[in-house]
Amino acid sequence: MLEINGIAAAYGNIEALRGVDLSVEEGGITCLLGPNGAGKTTLMMTIAGIVRPRRGSISFLDRDITGMKPSGIVRRGIALVPENRLVFPDMNVHENLVAGAYLRLGKSKAKVRQDIDHVFTRFPRLEERTKQLAGTLSGGEQQMLAVARALMARPKLLMMDEPSLGLAPLVVEEIFRIISDLNADGTTIFLVEQNAHMALQVADHFFLLEQGQVTFSGKPGQLSEHEVIQRAYLGKGPQRERAAQDRGHPDGTTHQSG
Repeated sequence: MLEINGIAAAYGNIEALRGVDLSVEEGGITCLLGPNGAGKTTLMMTIAGIVRPRRGSISFLDRDITGMKPSGIVRRGIALVPENRLVFPDMNVHENLVAGAYLRLGKSKAKVRQDIDHVFTRFPRLEERTKQLAGTLSGGEQQMLAVARALMARPKLLMMDEPSLGLAPLVVEEIFRIISDLNADGTTIFLVEQNAHMALQVADHFFLLEQGQVTFSGKPGQLSEHEVIQRAYLGKGPQRERAAQDRGHPDGTTHQSG
């Protein structure tokens, strides 16, 4: 469904992605794990058209979308739930949902209203808060709103960047239940997540990203959860070990004169 080949992206002289290769299969949940600073959010933003790649290619449903504008990406069928939710705080719940359908408003407002009703069926808590400003919602409610807003674009592929970030454990469980339900209803999901334990419970396939490159691709169970967590949280993968050895010490410490 989504094919990423040799993608490199940078912020100024800092290269965040260094030749990323991965694929997302239609109908499943694909998870991208990795330590902070590995380039996970940059990859999401590059796919979404917010960051332009320096080299490489991205194809979606066999069509090249490399460097396409964000609005074009949405029209192709990809929607992003960004890190930290980023709802419009001074707009109410209903207005946020309408904003998610902005590319469709000129075609059929009736269908947009139907989609809002459908979203409220899935997220009844949002219906109770229709006129409430998004900035006054709880963190969990804001995350639900961010997901609902993305669904208003009727995506074929829903990308979610750290949906559990900063949420209480019970809310995290609810968010992952929503992820599973969305997938069961036919939505393909590409998930970036720091909560490796929860992510591996729902994922069909996962990738490890370390220092801007994919270092592992497989199904949950191919690595022990302990090893996945070591690498996802702490970056203790082969690349880090090789970098430490290149600095002259096998455990990653540096020699200091005394």
